[in-house]
Amino acid sequence: MAETSIEWTDATWNPVAGCTVLSPGCTNCYAMRMAARLEAMGAGKYRGLTRKSGGRAVWTGKLFLDRRALEAPKAWRKPRQIFVNSMSDLFHANVPENFIHEVWSTMEATPQHTYQILTKRPDRMAEISQALPTLQNVWLGTSVENADYLDRINDLRRVRAVVRFISFEPLLGSVATADLSGIHWAIVGGESGPRARPMDPKWVDEIEIACRRHGTAFFFKQWGGRNKKASGRLLRGRTYDEMPLGI
Repeated sequence: MAETSIEWTDATWNPVAGCTVLSPGCTNCYAMRMAARLEAMGAGKYRGLTRKSGGRAVWTGKLFLDRRALEAPKAWRKPRQIFVNSMSDLFHANVPENFIHEVWSTMEATPQHTYQILTKRPDRMAEISQALPTLQNVWLGTSVENADYLDRINDLRRVRAVVRFISFEPLLGSVATADLSGIHWAIVGGESGPRARPMDPKWVDEIEIACRRHGTAFFFKQWGGRNKKASGRLLRGRTYDEMPLGI
C-alpha cells in the first residue's frame, strides 16, 4: 500500500503494474511517468513496462502480476478507501481472469476497507463481474475523457456493483449528453503535468447538471494544468467533495 494525495481516496494498491495506451485520455498518463521513474530507482516490478518515445515514457504493453501484493491488505488494520491498480488496469485483456478472482478474494477477506477499481475496459469488467460476488466494499468505475467514449457508461451499467462511478479525468471535451442513470458517483478533473491539455469550465458545469438530474454524487477533483496546486480545485468559490451512499 502507498498513501496517496489523490483527493478521492486514501491509498493505492497495485497487484498489477503496466498497461497499454488505449484512448486519448492515456496520452499523458501520470502512471507511465511514475513507472519509468520507479524503474530508474531499481524497482524490479516496473522493469520493462515503459519505453522512451518522443521524449516521454509510454507503456510497452507488458504487465507484471504481483502475487505477493495480494496478501498486503490483510495486514492493514485501519479502514481505508483504496484505489486498486493506480499503475495499471485490472481489466486489461492480458490480466488472467483467475488473477482477477484472486484480487476479489483479497477484497472479500478485508471488509474493513473500501476498494475503488477504475477501468477503461468496462466491457470486460461487465462480463467478468457476472461471475464474481457483488461485494459491499467494492466500487467499480470507468474513465470517460470525451463524448467519443460515452459508450463506456452503457457497459458500466451492466456491471454488478453496489457503487458504479465515472472518472471524467482528464476531461478533454464536452460530455453534455452523458446519461448518468444508474451511476452513483462522478469525479471530474482536468489533466495535469508538463503536457496538460486544457479543460473548459463549461464542460464541468455540464457534468454537474447531469449529476443533479440523476442524483449522482459530484466530486470536483482539480482544474489541472502544468501546476495543479496553483490551479486548485475550487469551483465557483467552493469545493465539491460529494461521495456516493452518503459516505
